Amino acid sequence: MTSPHQEELLPGTRRALLHRIAVAQSEGRAPSLVAAVVRGGKVVWTGARTSVEGHAPDEHVQYRIGSITKTFTAVLVLRLRDEGALDLADPLEKHLPDTGVGGATVAELLAHSGGLAAETPGPWWERTPGSLRPGLADVLGERPLVHPVGRRFHYSNPGYALLGALVEKLRGAPWEEVLRREVLAPLGLRRTTVRAEAPHAGGWAVHPWADVMLPEPLEDLGVMAPAGQLWSTAGDLARFAAFLVEGDERVLSAESLREMRTPAAPVEAADVASGYAYCLGMEIRHQHGRSLVGHTGSLPGFLACLTISVADDVGAVVLANCTSGPAPFTVAADLVRIVAEAEPRVPAPWRPLREVDPAALELVGQWYWGTSAFALRLSADGLVSLEPLSGNGRRSRFRPAGDGTWVGLEGYYAGELLKPVRRSDGTLSHLDLGSFVFTRQPYDEGAPVPGGVDPEGWRGIG
Repeated sequence: MTSPHQEELLPGTRRALLHRIAVAQSEGRAPSLVAAVVRGGKVVWTGARTSVEGHAPDEHVQYRIGSITKTFTAVLVLRLRDEGALDLADPLEKHLPDTGVGGATVAELLAHSGGLAAETPGPWWERTPGSLRPGLADVLGERPLVHPVGRRFHYSNPGYALLGALVEKLRGAPWEEVLRREVLAPLGLRRTTVRAEAPHAGGWAVHPWADVMLPEPLEDLGVMAPAGQLWSTAGDLARFAAFLVEGDERVLSAESLREMRTPAAPVEAADVASGYAYCLGMEIRHQHGRSLVGHTGSLPGFLACLTISVADDVGAVVLANCTSGPAPFTVAADLVRIVAEAEPRVPAPWRPLREVDPAALELVGQWYWGTSAFALRLSADGLVSLEPLSGNGRRSRFRPAGDGTWVGLEGYYAGELLKPVRRSDGTLSHLDLGSFVFTRQPYDEGAPVPGGVDPEGWRGIG
């Protein structure tokens, strides 16, 4: 299967991508598998493999995407936050009372740290009609909390049903209508829908010990829809992946999307070891030495993955119509690796600043925290970066606050204030970073080093 986008990648890269999905479809015994790669905000490759001779799905064929739906729901919640309709620290009870789990905050529900059960009570909700669970009480049950609120990451599908209900309450409209109006239409995701629209794949269960199949039921999930209802295509999800990196002011800013991609839930030891963390409606996984952000999804009859290496500016989507078989994240991560290694990102040309603030330029150079050497640099984006010269230690970028101070953007110094301190004659004395004093020389006796500096100065062993 080829695509008009494919000429944008080298022939060897295209063949390697096709080979990877061919192996996945064959070894995973998937009735069909379709994939797409996005780079630089554009779809640059699509491919498919199928068990139907002479026909294969393309980037416009719908598959069910399961829990990737949660990322769409999270975008709606972040929109409400950015408009001031809610705060992520708000307890659910403030906006959606009488659920019995109102002590969990909006952020905790987004990050699966609200203590809720993983699944609904009663029959398997993904394989039975949503009409069996007409209200929130039916998806929460008599024991909705299985852990203390905020203490641990515990994936919860009912938690996203609550977030969908929150969106409906604050917007005064059904979740699917709000999603279509505020996200799908502005982004041009015309083939992403709540219910299947032809052409779409059928969902299949493949027998684990025989090469035979069984059709899976395609149920409407009802109030659980915000956790996993959506159908989409490889092409639409590739465009959604580009949005999750670049942002779109009509939908959500790049800054809010960076927040969505930031780990937000306590992790367990096994997750730390595997390099997994959950953010606000997105997952971070580490594979092939890369940090990959996105989401996986599954429903009976379907497997899905959307994953992105922001550093490489490469994302991949994998969709299959089987209950189990191929590992969609592993395949998608391999597609990212193939492109990133075969055709590494070409950096933008270096360009100097158009103008520079002399006060900012005065800060650059070498500084010492005690005896540890650091370098402070001013970059063309107007930020300053502080990093250890030894290669080990705390580092961060800082943005100007507009009053001569700088605010940390990441790591240990995120949110901390970097303040240049001047002497009475106006010359630069030292830097104050969250009470740490950085001086031009190690323990500079001319600076107010906490605890003072021995007046006899540096010495050898007598």
